[in-house]
Amino acid sequence: MIWFDDVGGDVETSSHVAPGLRSRLVAGDWVGLRDGQIVSVLERHSELRRPDPRRPDVQVLASNVDLVLLVLAIDRGLNDRLLERFAVMAWDSGARPFVILTKADHAIDTAETEQRVRSLVPGVELLTTSSHSGQGIERLRALLRHGVTAVMLGASGAGKTSLLNALEGTSELTRAVRRSGDGRHATSTRRLYRLSHGGVLLDIPGIRLVDLAGQSGIDETFTDIEMIADRCRFRNCSHRGDDGCAVESALAAGVLAATRLASWRRIQAELAVRPRAANQRTRRPRTDWAEDQRRPPQDEPA
Repeated sequence: MIWFDDVGGDVETSSHVAPGLRSRLVAGDWVGLRDGQIVSVLERHSELRRPDPRRPDVQVLASNVDLVLLVLAIDRGLNDRLLERFAVMAWDSGARPFVILTKADHAIDTAETEQRVRSLVPGVELLTTSSHSGQGIERLRALLRHGVTAVMLGASGAGKTSLLNALEGTSELTRAVRRSGDGRHATSTRRLYRLSHGGVLLDIPGIRLVDLAGQSGIDETFTDIEMIADRCRFRNCSHRGDDGCAVESALAAGVLAATRLASWRRIQAELAVRPRAANQRTRRPRTDWAEDQRRPPQDEPA
């Protein structure tokens, strides 16, 4: 197993790394070994990524994951825009998003929140949990079964590390949320955990600002708008005053929320100015996230 800090620098490993490979490795990589040395990195089937804050490129946060767990605390209300952006990021990775609502024991109306989640990310499954009471933990444990690799994506203080503790009965460090509601970083590195029930879970530091790297997740996140847009008179309709625009008709009729369309436009505009290189995808699409991964015997997970 290999663990990386947030800049991909410090590495703890039981194997040596061949020259030139260290900068290419990220948590979740499958590697080829020869005489105890990492000599190759296998092609990735998924990449969770964001724009690199240090240079005009993309930063891969995790690779070869099947599920992206969108972890949101609901004790202080649901952040709609954050959820939408997390979903775009998850769909773009090539993995399958799955919403995990945490701290349900402190929420006032979980049913209403669940309904909002379904409207914001249509077609994405969700699970409401409480690390304190144990609500939803058994179902989450069954989800993360043998052959499934998942990564937790969420803001600091969302309860990601507490979920890990509840799943495994461990005591990884957690930190109290500030009075303002902002979380504190309990996780400072990206680390893979082999779960006792067979799956693999990757915990990464909380993300406060969600910058997006690729456009491929927009259609899947905003399927409601895309379905309406299919009825527009013109295929290249801009949804801004075009004749026969079904999207604007739905907006006027109250079928489509103005905030929903505003989010879609905002993300479209943001990604339109991204450098073309940042939108290039290097992964293979995967259709069956739960299928057991067949790896050569000599390969070990990084």
